Amino acid sequence: MNLYRTMQLIRACEEQLARCHARGLIHGACHTYVGQEAIATGVCAHLTANDAVFSTHRGHGHALAKGMNPAELFAELFGRETGCSRGRGGSMHLFSPGIGMMGTSGIVGPSILQAAGAGYSFALRKTGHVAVAFFGDGAVNNGAFHEGLNMASIWKLPVLFVCENNQFATEVPFQYAAANPDVAGRAAAYGISSVQLDGNDVQAVSGAAQAAIERARLGQGPTLLECKTYRTRPHSEGMGDYTYRTRGEVAAWREKCPIKRHRQTLIETGRATEAQLNAIDAEIQAEVNAVTEAAEKAPLPKPAAATTHVYAPQRPAAEPANKGVRELTFAAATLEALDREMAANANIFVFGEGIGARGGNFGTTAGLFAKYGEQRLRDTPIAERGFVGMACGAAMTGTRPVVDFMFIDFINDAFGELVNQIAKIQYMSSGRLKMPVLLRGCIGIGHAAATHHSGSYYSIYGHIPGLRVVVPSTPYDAKGLITHALRSDDPVLFLEPRELMAVKGAVPEEDYEIEFGKARILQHGRRATVVGIGFMAQRSLAAANGLDVEVIDPRTVSPLDTDTILNSVRKTGRLLIVDEAFAPFSFASEVAAQIVESGFDYLDAPIRRLNGAFAPTPYSPTLEAAVIPSQDEIAAAIRALIEE
Repeated sequence: MNLYRTMQLIRACEEQLARCHARGLIHGACHTYVGQEAIATGVCAHLTANDAVFSTHRGHGHALAKGMNPAELFAELFGRETGCSRGRGGSMHLFSPGIGMMGTSGIVGPSILQAAGAGYSFALRKTGHVAVAFFGDGAVNNGAFHEGLNMASIWKLPVLFVCENNQFATEVPFQYAAANPDVAGRAAAYGISSVQLDGNDVQAVSGAAQAAIERARLGQGPTLLECKTYRTRPHSEGMGDYTYRTRGEVAAWREKCPIKRHRQTLIETGRATEAQLNAIDAEIQAEVNAVTEAAEKAPLPKPAAATTHVYAPQRPAAEPANKGVRELTFAAATLEALDREMAANANIFVFGEGIGARGGNFGTTAGLFAKYGEQRLRDTPIAERGFVGMACGAAMTGTRPVVDFMFIDFINDAFGELVNQIAKIQYMSSGRLKMPVLLRGCIGIGHAAATHHSGSYYSIYGHIPGLRVVVPSTPYDAKGLITHALRSDDPVLFLEPRELMAVKGAVPEEDYEIEFGKARILQHGRRATVVGIGFMAQRSLAAANGLDVEVIDPRTVSPLDTDTILNSVRKTGRLLIVDEAFAPFSFASEVAAQIVESGFDYLDAPIRRLNGAFAPTPYSPTLEAAVIPSQDEIAAAIRALIEE
C-alpha cells in the first residue's frame, strides 16, 4: 500500500505539472517521470534520510520518493522562494540535503560519480550509509559511467547504481546508440553484481533494491540495477514526441503502467479494495490541487538573492609577525601543512595518481601514506573526470577531499565536473551544501615538459564563480595559503609553479594561515608598480633589483586584491603587469581593466602588459624560454615604462 501511495503521488504531481507547464506557470523545461514511477518508489522505500540520492534532469520522482514535500517541488518549478532550491534550479536542479536528496543535474553522468564519492565518504567515516545514483540509458555510454563503476568496484564502495533504461536518450534510441545494449551485463567488466529488472514491476524493483542496499551496508560493494521501463510523455513538456517513436508504441507502454499493474495486484491478492485505492487517489489529488494553489501564491525570490551563496563566508586569518629563519622548499612547506591538517582532521583524504606509497610526483605527499594509510592517501586510476566528480560527492557528504592532479593540463579533462558541479553546488543548494575540495597541481614551464605538462590556465578558472584560485610564489605563502584552503568551505584550485617547487625560503614552524584576496608587496618603490603572479612574481622581483619600483604579488587570482594594486598606482602613477599566460582575456587583462575603471586619474602613462606568447608551450629549451617573459624583458619593460 505504501508503494502504491508513493507511485500515485508521483503520477498525480507529474500530470499536474504538465498541466501547469501548459498554463505557463513553469518558466523553463519540465521533465516528467510518468511511466517510470516504480523505480524511484521501489529503491527509495529502503533508504533513510541519511542515505544520499544523486539524480538526473528527470528527478521529480526521485525527490518525491525520497520524501520531498510536493509543495517544495511545485514552488521550485514555479520559480518561487519556497521551492526546494529557492527558485534557483527549476525542474533539473532539485536540492533537499535534509532528506538526503543531494541534487539533480542537467548534465548527463555526474550523479554516478557523486554517488561514488558519497560512498567513499561513508566508507571513510564508517557511517553505514548508502549512496544511490539514478541515471538514464544515455549515461551508460558516457565516460562517467565507466570511471564511476570502476572506482566503486575496486574500493568496494556502498553505492547502488540504478539505470532507468527508458530506451531513449532524449530522442536517440538506445538500440542505436549502444553497441552493447545489455546494461546489466556491462557490470561484469568491473566485477560488480548486477540485476536486470522489469522497471514497471514495483515489487521486483523493491526486492532487488533491498538486497543491494543490504549488501552495500555490509561492506560488500556496489550493485548495478538495470530497470527496463519507458517514459510515456515527451522528453520535456512541449517537445514533439512522434518524430522518433510512434503513437502505437507509446499507447502499448501506457497499458504496461506500473501503477495500474500494482493496483491490480493489490486487489487480486486481497491486500486492498478498489474503494480503498480510490480513496487514496482522491486524497492525493486533493493534496496536489492544494499544493498547486499554494505554489502560485508563494513569493518570488528577491532580486538581491541572485548573487548570494556563490561562496561560503570567508574565515579571517592573521599572518605571523615573524617569518623566522628556518628554510623549507615550496613543496616541503605545503607537505608540512597537509600533514598537520590530516593529523587534526580525520575527514581529509587525498586522491591522485602516485600519491600513495610513492609520495607524489613532486613529493607533495611524501611519507603520509605510512602515517595515514591507503584509505586517506588513495592512488587512483588515470581517470581525472572520475575522481574529480567523486571528490564533489564526497565533499557534499561530510569529508574534505584533496585532489592532487600533478599538472593543471590533466584537470582540464574534468573541466565539466569542476565548472558545472563543484563550482555551483553551494549556489544551487542555497548554501545548504558546502564544497570543501582542494584541487592542487603544477602550472607553467619547466624541464622541457612540452605542451601537455606546461599550461597555466588560471585566467580561465579565475573567470568561474564559485572557485577560489590560488597561485603562491614563495614557500612561506604556499604553507599559509594551503592551510587556509584546507580549512575553507569553498572549492580551491591551488596552483603551484613548476619552476618554484624546489625553491627554498623562510617558513615559520608554527601553524598559520594566509587569507585569500590579500596581496603582498615584495618590494617598495615610487616610480612604477609591477604586478606579477606565481613564477612571474619572483622573476619580476629579480628584474626590479636596483630600480625604484613597487613589486606586488597578488597571491590569489580569485579573489583578486585590487585595492593593494590601486593604492600602489595612486603613489607611482604607472603599472606593468607581468603574466606568464598568453594575453587575450588574461589575468593581466583583468588587472588592467580594474585599475583603469577605478584609478584612471592616477595614471601618468598607459598601463602596460607583458605576457607569454599566444601559442602552446613547445618542447625545445630555446623555444620554451621564448614563450614566457624573461628577466631581461621584464627589466627592459620596467625601464621603458619609467621613461614613458
